[in-house]
Amino acid sequence: MSRMVQTLFAVLAAIAPVASDAVAEDFTQPTLERIKETGKIRVGYGVTAPFSFTASDGQVIGYSIDLCNRLAEKLRLRLEMPAVEVVLVPRTPSNRVQLLNSGEMDIECNASTNTAERRKSAAFSVSHFYSATRYVSLAKNNLKTLNDLKGRSVSVALGTVNVSDITEANRTKKLNVSVIPVDSLQAAFDMVTDGRVSAFAMDEVLLGTMIARTKDPAEYSISTDKLTDAQPFGFMMRVNDKPFVSAVNEALTEIYKSPEMSEIYHRWFETSAPGLGINIDLPMSDMLKKALAHPTPIE
Repeated sequence: MSRMVQTLFAVLAAIAPVASDAVAEDFTQPTLERIKETGKIRVGYGVTAPFSFTASDGQVIGYSIDLCNRLAEKLRLRLEMPAVEVVLVPRTPSNRVQLLNSGEMDIECNASTNTAERRKSAAFSVSHFYSATRYVSLAKNNLKTLNDLKGRSVSVALGTVNVSDITEANRTKKLNVSVIPVDSLQAAFDMVTDGRVSAFAMDEVLLGTMIARTKDPAEYSISTDKLTDAQPFGFMMRVNDKPFVSAVNEALTEIYKSPEMSEIYHRWFETSAPGLGINIDLPMSDMLKKALAHPTPIE
């Protein structure tokens, strides 16, 4: 099978979950109304440290979870309720839009890249992070640039924007890369570890965290070349629920502008992170500082 055909199959596989999302039966009750009725907000989480993940004690924690717990409290006050229960819903990159549309999840509190294409099927909150896309490889292979990937294989996680990122680089730079889609970030990373692919393309902040959690981080290397510039992360919501989206953005704006925001960021990125035991050592970028100081929805 030619590399061009392999890449085409990879792209079609990546699109398939989106197609299934589109035909899912839509949930139409306004989210604020349901929160008021049920006393619950359904929050999606992933296996995406340090944004949302399950710690060894079974607790779901992370930077995004901290923010969404505070969001739930802001919504409780807005709705004048005695309590709002945060119901945690596991999601994957492939099924997140489906879970929103079906009503199983009200908001995804993770690390989803806010793109124009994605905004056709989901609404996004004001941004809580920015990250570029790079690739990880084994250090012994000395892969640094996009041209170093020529004729090689690259894994990607289904349902992520990184599928289109590597496909676009493949096309424009004529890399002749075989794109290998898999079900999860960890599976894609493990393929690099096991030597089944040359590289794994993903958001650089997630790559750095995954490397830091390995037994020997020195065995891995992150590319010097970027597949994309820094892109915004936001919390995904149902696309046609403007009152909820507005309420979420108003609440997050208060949180982001509060003195506590720098403490939340420091907890996850500049010291030994809870549940991870590693210091990601990533000072807040100027881009993120500006976004948090002046939260603005991306239309």
